[in-house]
Amino acid sequence: MGNFAHSFRGETYRFPDLKTVLACASGRRSGDELAELAAESDTQRVAARAVLADLPLSIFLEEPLIPYEHDEITRLIFDTHDAAAFKPVSHLTVGGFRDWLLSYEADSPTLARLAPGLTPEMAAAASKLMRNQDLISVARKCHVVKKFRNTIGLPGRLSSRLQPNHPTDDLRGIAASTLDGLLYGTGDAVIGINPATDNVQNCISLLDMLDNLRQRYDIPTQTCVLTHVTNAIEVMNAGGAMDLVFQSIAGSEAANQGFGINLAILREAQDAALSLKRGTIGNDVMYFETGQGAALSAGAHYGIDQQTIETRAYAVARAFSPLLVNTVVGFIGPEYLYDGKQIIRAGLEDHFCAKLLGVPMGCDVCYTNHAEADQDDMDTLMTLLTAAGVSFVIAVPGADDVMLNYQSLSYHDILYLRATFNVRPAPEFESWLEKMDMFDAAGRMRLPGQNPVLKRLIAEHRDAA
Repeated sequence: MGNFAHSFRGETYRFPDLKTVLACASGRRSGDELAELAAESDTQRVAARAVLADLPLSIFLEEPLIPYEHDEITRLIFDTHDAAAFKPVSHLTVGGFRDWLLSYEADSPTLARLAPGLTPEMAAAASKLMRNQDLISVARKCHVVKKFRNTIGLPGRLSSRLQPNHPTDDLRGIAASTLDGLLYGTGDAVIGINPATDNVQNCISLLDMLDNLRQRYDIPTQTCVLTHVTNAIEVMNAGGAMDLVFQSIAGSEAANQGFGINLAILREAQDAALSLKRGTIGNDVMYFETGQGAALSAGAHYGIDQQTIETRAYAVARAFSPLLVNTVVGFIGPEYLYDGKQIIRAGLEDHFCAKLLGVPMGCDVCYTNHAEADQDDMDTLMTLLTAAGVSFVIAVPGADDVMLNYQSLSYHDILYLRATFNVRPAPEFESWLEKMDMFDAAGRMRLPGQNPVLKRLIAEHRDAA
């Protein structure tokens, strides 16, 4: 809509519209190069960042990247924008906003009040001007607290999703992996299964098993089978033990249509879950997953770079007050995030943007086996995200998901993070661990196999099975 330009070393770089400025200002990533949106050189990238830094933050309220009349996510962003919350920073440029975010003035309460006044594009624009340490520094100040059976997102806490996937959905195999994870103190965010067979009856069987396990041991957590939202509605109608409603989401209406959803379907599912009143201390019943490259892989990115279109998914999440949101940062593959460096950067960007918008972001710190990444890269990302105050991370047996065939974190990685950063599980879950004699006299997590109470319970469960 505009013509943006910057002169550098005698050469003028011109950008025909706001989408091009944002795309060229992004760091290198294979998805943008695949879509022919990326800067052609580092010099052009620097020029785009110079242009972006001087743009007024309010431009994103004037120039929608996807037309209002064509996209329900755009309508959601504009119709729910809180002008009063935005007013304190409305006079700033994007560069000035970045500097303000790093100031002492932008403390945790101030950022919480600001969140409803920010659009996803504002958050994405600021992130493009930030180093990794900037993303960590600001995200660490953003506290988004959510509740269902326990409290997720408090300062000084790190929660985890226990992901006991099984290639044939064998109930005993899933139960064994779940009990193994509990020995490591994982599972306070959710015990969540990706079903190998995604049908209603199988989901009910998996949910019943998890719910029986949770009730038998009186575990203050929530369970979830990550089935499609329309299946979740059928499960609830059939009386299944549905705690959280899961759905993958993206940043455009067309991309969400590719997932078979829209905002109305999500609202129907949320209403159904709320009517069950299964939460004990809160009613945050939704669980969303996102990931850079989702819209591009669906051909529904509208010429927007993959990081910016990703942040628009956080507007969808924010509208439904979810208990959990996580980016599956390296799962989509090297076509979108080529190597460990790109995966690490994307994970920090996603976490920063979501938290700034008031979304309780976690991360599946992961990669596919054909990416130029390894477990050392995941060690780096999980460490940086914990420093940044990530709400939760995901752990699978041995860091190797044998059903989805990708690499994530292991249960013992959660022990490392909690010990290194002195962060603890959700308070209600921590109390349960103490009751189960999971801590030694020095207040440290017992090593698996050294807990007499849980060893007895595992034996009882094996005999019962």
